[in-house]
Amino acid sequence: MATSGTATFNLEFDDLIEEAYERCGLESRTGYDLRTARRSLNLLFADWANRGLNLWTIEQRSVAMVAGTAQYNLPADTVNVLSAVIRTGSGTSQQDITIDRISQNEYLFMPNKLTTGRPAQYFVQRTTTPVLFVYPAPDTAQTYTFRYYAVRRIEDVGVYTNTADVVFRFLPCLVAGLSYYLALKKAPERIQLLKTIYEEEFARAAIEDRDIASVYLTPDFGQ
Repeated sequence: MATSGTATFNLEFDDLIEEAYERCGLESRTGYDLRTARRSLNLLFADWANRGLNLWTIEQRSVAMVAGTAQYNLPADTVNVLSAVIRTGSGTSQQDITIDRISQNEYLFMPNKLTTGRPAQYFVQRTTTPVLFVYPAPDTAQTYTFRYYAVRRIEDVGVYTNTADVVFRFLPCLVAGLSYYLALKKAPERIQLLKTIYEEEFARAAIEDRDIASVYLTPDFGQ
């Protein structure tokens, strides 16, 4: 038997919303039905940010350090910083040096936050616009770049002909989640069923959406 030869299936938001309404035993008939579904989708994306890492939203970013400046605004779509290094030099002579993340209290207790040197520690203040603090503040001896992996927000729905800013593995989970959210408002008799399906779909997708790397454990026989 012949196969399609393609692997490009995706759902535009209007089709995704229609599928979710059908799971609720309903049809999307009015403009308000679309608007309330779009609102629920954006709230669902916020919930996913709280549930853990979404690997497709991890991006490598950088901040150019300024001598004597310890505080930098990060992009507003930054959810969190996973890991970071301080890069010195450029081209073939560049070097990435580990920098440790510290807590808010640890940064607060630094006696002189404008001490200069090569930044060795950083703190991220997770406000509406996240703020990066480094310690010590950069000196003039080198050109420093703060290189980091950021978890960014999932993009908003926007117009209904857009596709979701998710990998295809999460499409079943996305439909299941939206149908559950819609049931909370429009089909209370299906809430428990759709919630169970959603949690099962999310668990399957989350298990698959993980970094696969070898881990080696060495026992410590020291006294």
